[in-house]
Amino acid sequence: MSEHEIVGHDDWIEARKTLLAKEKEFTRLRDELSKQRRELPWERVEKEYVFEGPEGKQTLAELFDGRSQLVVYHFMFDPDDDVGCKSCSFWADNFDPNVVHLNARDVSFVAVSRAPLGKLSAYKERMGWSFKWVSSAETDFNFDYGVSFAPAEHTSPVYNYGTLNAGISEREGMSVFFKDEGGSVFHTYSAYARGIDLLNAAYNYLDLVPKGRDEGDRSQFWVRRHDEYAG
Repeated sequence: MSEHEIVGHDDWIEARKTLLAKEKEFTRLRDELSKQRRELPWERVEKEYVFEGPEGKQTLAELFDGRSQLVVYHFMFDPDDDVGCKSCSFWADNFDPNVVHLNARDVSFVAVSRAPLGKLSAYKERMGWSFKWVSSAETDFNFDYGVSFAPAEHTSPVYNYGTLNAGISEREGMSVFFKDEGGSVFHTYSAYARGIDLLNAAYNYLDLVPKGRDEGDRSQFWVRRHDEYAG
């Protein structure tokens, strides 16, 4: 960092304007990509999924909570673990402030994990979160939506639409669903790995500062649960 180029104000403005032109192009491309995402075909959800949550047993359709759109965050929490994934916890720290705004735009939000509800509730209390979190332990939901894997699949490229090895039994991701006036539910979108970067506001801030994420090839090596940082 000490060897970074230093220039006068006028030269800095010129360099910034050059980058601004690229940022504007990126924004236009992002808007077009978002449009294409919304135009993807949908698939009807035929299987009946029943989750266990703070309000008891609920189907996928009931998780919409009276709204037509649902965002699901696939939170890594293996049934045998006592705490949730630290990286997913990093993402989850961004959820609560946004739920009220999503609700205002006809969107419900829920986190889903395979761990039993008791473990989810205890960890949620520890972290001080209030977003809705339900257990899919008695369903194939996590397997069907590409975030849980059998042991034989751990070394196979079955994650992120077959582009990455699963590596472990649970992986991160998000899925979007729509419910029509007749009550039919449709799967409209899912994203995994780097595809969920935009859900993490802290990373978006880090991308603005001189050191960036400063992770090298050790992605998220520094991340801790928010109550585990020293000082």
